[in-house]
Amino acid sequence: MALRTEGARKPREPLSRERVLRAGMAFADASGISSLSMRKLGEALGVEAMSLYNHVANKDELLDGMVDLVFSEIELPDVGADWRTAMRERAESARQALGRHPWAINLMSTRTSPGPATLRHHDAVIGNLRAGGFPITMTAHAFSLLDSYIYGFALQEATLPMGETEEETAEVAKMMMAQMPRGEYPHLTEFTVEHVLQSGYDYGEEFAFGLDLILDGLEMRVRATT
Repeated sequence: MALRTEGARKPREPLSRERVLRAGMAFADASGISSLSMRKLGEALGVEAMSLYNHVANKDELLDGMVDLVFSEIELPDVGADWRTAMRERAESARQALGRHPWAINLMSTRTSPGPATLRHHDAVIGNLRAGGFPITMTAHAFSLLDSYIYGFALQEATLPMGETEEETAEVAKMMMAQMPRGEYPHLTEFTVEHVLQSGYDYGEEFAFGLDLILDGLEMRVRATT
């Protein structure tokens, strides 16, 4: 009887729906959603692509599950929490999740088969707004406005030609300025020199300012309806 040698290969981790979805998420994080295919995902997992169909019916179901995983990372409003605090925390959490998975930005509102985490998320947001005194129509306005801002900011943050550090951002700004004819764009030059190139500049800080404006406006409107 053959004895197992010390260097024997460990048994492969069995496939599961969770493992397939998380591998799809990791692939999209690293290579982008446009590069994802069932064949490439199978290669990443060390299996034939046909094996994946035992866990997801097709690529659409794969994408649905991946998006649901992203929604599961977004903090849900606590029951009875102040709506303004809850919406702020939810917005910040959603922005962070989309920062980790920028491929999901264009998919979050497009899936027609939402998963349980997606449905819990939507239900919790709507429930918090309703408990906070928002009529149904105002709830719809608030949900739409907040999501438009969160997704739009996340998309702009992901695609702006800025570096990851203050120094890299300054280098990009200087390179762009060097291509502009001297004196031709005075306001853009002033903005870049007096703001973007200042120590401590971080475009991400604009998120809180815009979110405050939205929450202030919603608070004023909902007070007027009660």
